[in-house]
Amino acid sequence: MKEELAKALEQIGARHMELRDIYKVNEMAAIGFGDPSIPFQPEHLASQIEIFPEGQVVIEHEDGSIIGSCSSVIVNFEEYGVDHSFDDISDKGYIRNHNPQGKNLYGTEVVVHPEYRGLKVGRRLYQARREIVKAFNLESILFGGRIPNYHKHAHELTPEQYAEKVVKGELYDPVMTFQLRNGFEFKAIMPNYLPQDAESLKYAALMEWKSPDYKPV
Repeated sequence: MKEELAKALEQIGARHMELRDIYKVNEMAAIGFGDPSIPFQPEHLASQIEIFPEGQVVIEHEDGSIIGSCSSVIVNFEEYGVDHSFDDISDKGYIRNHNPQGKNLYGTEVVVHPEYRGLKVGRRLYQARREIVKAFNLESILFGGRIPNYHKHAHELTPEQYAEKVVKGELYDPVMTFQLRNGFEFKAIMPNYLPQDAESLKYAALMEWKSPDYKPV
């Protein structure tokens, strides 16, 4: 049954997010994150669409529901470094810091409805980001990924030790393991990245994928 659904979903293309989607995206993301305080609110999504429409993507089910989405902004990452917070890099969700001359695509949010996980929806969203990178001739994709299983191990492991064990395959993390399997490399742990992320204890793993198609200008 799951294989049949996966095949059916393959016929549904990813597309740019539109203003008509923003409330559906917010509702889906609240379910996906399990906490309505974490995802972007409709006013954030509207600003993102206005400033960088090519960087905001959804996957819409044939019944009209949104089952996955991702948001991003172009920056020069060297201007932020590994000590940035989510609010720093996303302009508190409004991405008014978007730099069309930047060389890095920074992923600010990606979420899949729980009922559609394991059906390659997330993989297609990551592929959409790779296509954005190629279209804009960007050097890499970066983002601060949640490490939602860390709270289960915090009594015995630092976040750096936890991340290294996930990289080695000794521990499983639903977010970080997925990112590693999709070609991303762990770069560093960032403290106080997302204050409301209780599961990750406010930490995030800085991840990067470098584009093989990048041509320095």
